[in-house]
Amino acid sequence: MPDLPARVLRPEIPKGRRVLVLSDIHGNIPYFEGALRLAGFSDEDELIIDGDFLEKGTESLRLCRLLMEMHRRGNVHVVCGNCDDWAEMYLPDFPDPVFDYMLRYLQYKKCGLLWDMCLEQGLDPMALRDIRPAKDLFFRAYPEIWEFLAGIPHALETERYVFAHAGMISGKPLREHTSTELDRVNALLKTDRRFDRWLVVGHWPVMLYGENTVCANPIVDRERKIISIDGGCSLKDDGQLNVLILPDIDSEEFSFVAYDPFPTATALDDQEESTSSWYIRWGDSDVRVLERGEEFSRCRHVRTGYEMDILTKYLFTDEEVTGCNDSTDYLLPVRAGDTLRIVEETSRGFLAKRNGVSGWYRGRIQRDPVPEPARSFDYRGYPV
Repeated sequence: MPDLPARVLRPEIPKGRRVLVLSDIHGNIPYFEGALRLAGFSDEDELIIDGDFLEKGTESLRLCRLLMEMHRRGNVHVVCGNCDDWAEMYLPDFPDPVFDYMLRYLQYKKCGLLWDMCLEQGLDPMALRDIRPAKDLFFRAYPEIWEFLAGIPHALETERYVFAHAGMISGKPLREHTSTELDRVNALLKTDRRFDRWLVVGHWPVMLYGENTVCANPIVDRERKIISIDGGCSLKDDGQLNVLILPDIDSEEFSFVAYDPFPTATALDDQEESTSSWYIRWGDSDVRVLERGEEFSRCRHVRTGYEMDILTKYLFTDEEVTGCNDSTDYLLPVRAGDTLRIVEETSRGFLAKRNGVSGWYRGRIQRDPVPEPARSFDYRGYPV
């Protein structure tokens, strides 16, 4: 999408009200509604959606309408992420080659805002040969959606906080940024940027910062004043939707809740933590299949040479060298009585989550008749 002058808004957030911050919902309404229930969201709170509420999930159009309705109440504030900037295609100087890319994207992903609009308008998105006629139809059919998407800011600012989808540039006045400088910064925590105000971002799933372990909980860098909250909702099989909670817009103490729908179980056996492990993840997921099995396949990570068994269904193709879903061989440290969230059940044990960390548990479990909700954490990541 074109790089535009950033839209920046200073919202009126009354002191003394809780502020809840979510990012990267990606069209996943069950996670969104579950996270709000878990956080106890009410009309007495302020809610900030820190970008990427559209695409990659199955209900982008419905979620957009829901957020528009919530936004009208005055206590819900929405930031534009790189997956939300569809209104830019109606700019008069929008580059023609991008329309070809948009069509390829639509037909590859088979989901998202334009996909949902096609289905609602009776179009077969896979039969499109040019997206421009559909674009003209959508402009007439959904004027209120384009007005909403064209108006949401790329950043919100307060005295102590900036809420931008992906990042910003240290030392540069916020209102001099472009849209790309705020919504397309990859791996912000791996840069040397630091800020005078707290910067709250999503965009880059926090588990991608791991090397040999996988954790979906928010990362708080108090020295550089960065909080990264994208828990991989709709993108990762073991992802979660994090809700950062500020007791007041001027507070620098934080807590969070994390929602996922996985069934819970009680561990019946102790298990020691791995002495070594690796996390194969998006962007670095090529593996060589050494021995393909029905349930597990022995694989060698191409870049590092590390070998592990990967669920065969996680392999993208039948080729000898293929990409794969995020995979780990990490063994969780578990004590009997711990609550586990079960992601996968296999003949070799359970791929599970414990306090936001994913790994394998080889022991016995007792399934909970009613799933335990995801736990709450203080700003240091300690359960409360």
